[in-house]
Amino acid sequence: MPYLAHFGLRDHPFALTPNTDYYYPTQENANIIASLDFALRRDTGIIKIVGEVGTGKTLLCRLLVNKLIDSEAVADINAPQADAGSIVRAVCREFAIDDAAAEDSAYAALNRFLVEEHAKGRMAVVVVDEAQHLGKAGLEAIRLVSNLETETSKLLQIVLFGQTELDDLLQDPSLRQLNQRVVFSFNTQPLTQAEGKRYVAHRIRVSRRDGVEYDIFHDAALAVIAEASGGIPRVINILADKSLLVAFSAGSPTVLRSHALEAIRDTPNLVRNSFSRRISAWFGGLGLKSAAAAAALVMLLAVVGGWAVWHQGRGPTSTAVAVSPPARVAETASPSAANPPPAAVVTAPPAPAAPTPTQPATGPAATPSPPKKVVHHPRRHPHVVHRAAPKPA
Repeated sequence: MPYLAHFGLRDHPFALTPNTDYYYPTQENANIIASLDFALRRDTGIIKIVGEVGTGKTLLCRLLVNKLIDSEAVADINAPQADAGSIVRAVCREFAIDDAAAEDSAYAALNRFLVEEHAKGRMAVVVVDEAQHLGKAGLEAIRLVSNLETETSKLLQIVLFGQTELDDLLQDPSLRQLNQRVVFSFNTQPLTQAEGKRYVAHRIRVSRRDGVEYDIFHDAALAVIAEASGGIPRVINILADKSLLVAFSAGSPTVLRSHALEAIRDTPNLVRNSFSRRISAWFGGLGLKSAAAAAALVMLLAVVGGWAVWHQGRGPTSTAVAVSPPARVAETASPSAANPPPAAVVTAPPAPAAPTPTQPATGPAATPSPPKKVVHHPRRHPHVVHRAAPKPA
């Protein structure tokens, strides 16, 4: 294909189908795989792996099956039905047990098979992917088959892979017996930003042709993809694949930051949802009361900040007090007098606030006062009008 040849690739590196050939062994996933192997050897009964959508649970499930299939008896059940009889018959089909048409005979046939495998020294493991679809009836059937055991050991090991809804189901009081049988529980986590960048580079390296050594993704493009994806591998695959398509359309042999940003803009809902999950998880860690207190604090700061801005925009206000010479000076003074005699300063009673030159007065109308004579003092500012105080009676 021209698209693959353009970048020197032999296969699509970001297909959404879980492919163990493209598995990137993060430290978290390596720990889960090692812990699963340890727990199965302990004859624990039921193990649970839960994670958010797109964090690689199905890929881990396939890695586990591939690791066990050559030496142990494995029943791999994907997207099971929420029906007790269907679950038991599905387990029998995966173990290649033929005489299990009816539900009662299915339990008996499964028990005989498990006893035979135990006598051979082989472990029997049921791996259920998308276990949240089992529902209460299906999970109760899982509990019943987990009861098949000898006096010293479990005959059947069960591994449940599911989304976070599986945890919600197990909190139901009617499933408390099953919940108590879950001995080990693990959680898949999103990738860190550094792991997300290495994840993209790893899948490119696995899928490219021999002799192609250049970096197809610019480091800045890797950074924005890892950040916008929220560390969810499935979202990283979608954004990286779209980025390759944008770069191919532009005729560029490398994916630049602008190409990655265009891919992100083309996937607004997926990117927004991943960021919302991270924010919700942060507030969830604070607890309900702390989250409410934080929200109230933010609202209070917004109100105080808005009041401060409004108050500053109004500017300071002050009450102007007119100071005028006494009436006798006002009568004898003349604008043409060169050196008028000094006048005694008399402070008039406080008057209602006078409007400033730049802002109209907004207060109530003042009470009418007796007419006042107006005098223009030659040494005062020509644009200021001074009102004389009324003569004393």
